Amino acid sequence: MSKGRNYNTTLTACYLAFITQAITANLAPLLFLRFHTEFGISLGKIALIPIAFFITQLTVDLICAGFINKIGYRTGALISEALAGLGLAGLSFLPYLLPDPFTGILASTILYAIGSGLIEVLASPIVEACPFDNKASVMSILHSFYCWGCVGVILLSSLFFAVFGIENWRWLPCIWALVPLYNIYNFAVCPIESLTEDGKEMGIGKLFKTPVFMLGIVLMVCAGASEISMGQWFSAFAESAVGLPKTTGDLVGPCLFAVAMGISRIFYGKFGEKVELTKFMLGSGVLCLACYFAAGLSGSPVISLAGCIVCGFSVGIMWPGTISILSKRLPRGGTAMFAFLAMAGDLGGAAGPGLVGVFAQMNGDDLKKGMLIGSVFPLVLIISVAGIMIKTRKDHKNKG
Repeated sequence: MSKGRNYNTTLTACYLAFITQAITANLAPLLFLRFHTEFGISLGKIALIPIAFFITQLTVDLICAGFINKIGYRTGALISEALAGLGLAGLSFLPYLLPDPFTGILASTILYAIGSGLIEVLASPIVEACPFDNKASVMSILHSFYCWGCVGVILLSSLFFAVFGIENWRWLPCIWALVPLYNIYNFAVCPIESLTEDGKEMGIGKLFKTPVFMLGIVLMVCAGASEISMGQWFSAFAESAVGLPKTTGDLVGPCLFAVAMGISRIFYGKFGEKVELTKFMLGSGVLCLACYFAAGLSGSPVISLAGCIVCGFSVGIMWPGTISILSKRLPRGGTAMFAFLAMAGDLGGAAGPGLVGVFAQMNGDDLKKGMLIGSVFPLVLIISVAGIMIKTRKDHKNKG
């Protein structure tokens, strides 16, 4: 594809942007215990760090719906990488420079969360605007880089701790900050196109009056909830319900889940032309529901653990798949559509793990019961995909 080759630098920039997002989401949790022991920060305060991260991302998603078009994709991308890099570097220095270390950590978190939120809104429409043939496959591969970024952050950071010692942790955020800081150059020189040819997009009011968009919002909430609920509780589940040692659960759980999710996205990226996207998503939803049932109902630790791992594969297509479906059905949805879809995914990612945790606590801290209630998300996702398939068929009949 002659046109596609001209946009290799654009793809590279967006790949690294998703890796940057993985770094910002996964690095600080590896240091939570160190923050507690070195700075004497209570675990209750430390719990505010991921909350601040996701609330900041949600806020950025919402603001971007009406803001990003005013500054343009390129400027937004440059700002996103700069803020992510500065926030990560700040994690190395601000806790030592400010009177209150926790304030320094929180300020750094908010800074790189703004960058991460911008990345989440911008990377997908930038790639969608490129002249690629099979955009659903390209989008799936693009989102796989978040998975490989997660695996890389966990494994390489663990290797750093093993070689240099956890006491030298403050150099690690500076090393990871080099990724977004280098990517500033990529976004500065790569070709970036407008998402709509004449620059005219659907208004926000019209978007929310479109049935397929509302189904897409529900899909993204369920996609985010299905993915993050299992992903965030995997380590604790492996320890409490399956019986793995904590260190093994912390390392193996997130890595295996991310690898399975990445494989799913690469699989569809390579073979997507041969498989209808909605059918693949419907099958993935059924598999995801089965995985939650396996984790919540099985008395076998092996089956429960397998359910958690395979769940990573089943949720892989949901987020990029929903974006691809809406991009095709609503080509004039524009930046606002991508921003609201990202916000819906983040909303599900925040609400899903909370529901699983609360329900587990209500049942004597039984995470199996928590995983069981989490099955509601893939169930609603299946219904939503079926609704989109029915709506698509009706539209085709009306056109015919």
